[in-house]
Amino acid sequence: MVGVAVRQAGEIPEVGGLAAESAYLRDFSYLDDSRRGGGSRRPYSERMQAGDFPRAAIIAGRLDVVRHTGSTNTDLLAAVAEQPDAYPHLSVLVTDDQRAGRGRLDRTWTAPAGAALAISVLVRVPGIPAVQRGWVSLIAGTAMTLAIRDQFPPENAGGNSRVALKWPNDVLIDGAKVCGILSQMVPGEPDAIVVGAGINTRMMPEQLPVPTATSLAIAGADVDPDRLLADYLRALDRMLAAAVSADAVARVHTEVQGACATLERQVRVMLPDNRVLEGWATGLDDAGRLVVAVDGKSLSVAAGDVIHVR
Repeated sequence: MVGVAVRQAGEIPEVGGLAAESAYLRDFSYLDDSRRGGGSRRPYSERMQAGDFPRAAIIAGRLDVVRHTGSTNTDLLAAVAEQPDAYPHLSVLVTDDQRAGRGRLDRTWTAPAGAALAISVLVRVPGIPAVQRGWVSLIAGTAMTLAIRDQFPPENAGGNSRVALKWPNDVLIDGAKVCGILSQMVPGEPDAIVVGAGINTRMMPEQLPVPTATSLAIAGADVDPDRLLADYLRALDRMLAAAVSADAVARVHTEVQGACATLERQVRVMLPDNRVLEGWATGLDDAGRLVVAVDGKSLSVAAGDVIHVR
């Protein structure tokens, strides 16, 4: 279990070259912060503190919560590269105010403060061969799919059919995007990957970045960040552990494919070189690539934007 130590107000250590506002804090219950006009035991963050994540703290190798930052992935990558021994498997950095997040293909990801959760998790995967690490993002997406499903009360769950993974890195509710996943290798640490997830939690319709997005609140979920993070970490750790076992890896692949709404349907794939591929998504190959049947041929796609053709 991760201990929660209370620091004095203003004691925000820097990690490597990180700015103080995005430094890693191990504190967060309450601080005496008279400089902000507060009295004793004033919450350090008006929105979110580490004390708000008791269930997740039990599972995480290390849990750091920040009031705001530019990018949780960027911060965690830098911190792990600077002090690798300080960040075990399942180290987590989380905020509800990320101001310069990145998505796949270097796209920006921003959200109003308090309306979304940005989560970055360090996973150490020496037992997964490099050629199969495309499954790490798919496993993370599946773990988040399961965690989001559990945010719904039974009467709104729709038999778990409402929430699904879209290859390669999105989670959908009723066909609209609620979460994106971005995995990045840690420089100098070949077996370490930072998996970032941005989840629209309390975002209102007028705050959505695009018409094809949604949020947990809009969809009628309960929005419990601690349970969401704990369920995500538990499922992520379970599937990653199974992925290194010859006996269990096939079950993991089956679980991922079972959660993926992209399979067994007509798709249009926008490839990175701007070519468009249209065909029937038949499955995932051993490297986690999407297999698309086009004119009688099976093609494996490693990267691209997928549109589910209705």
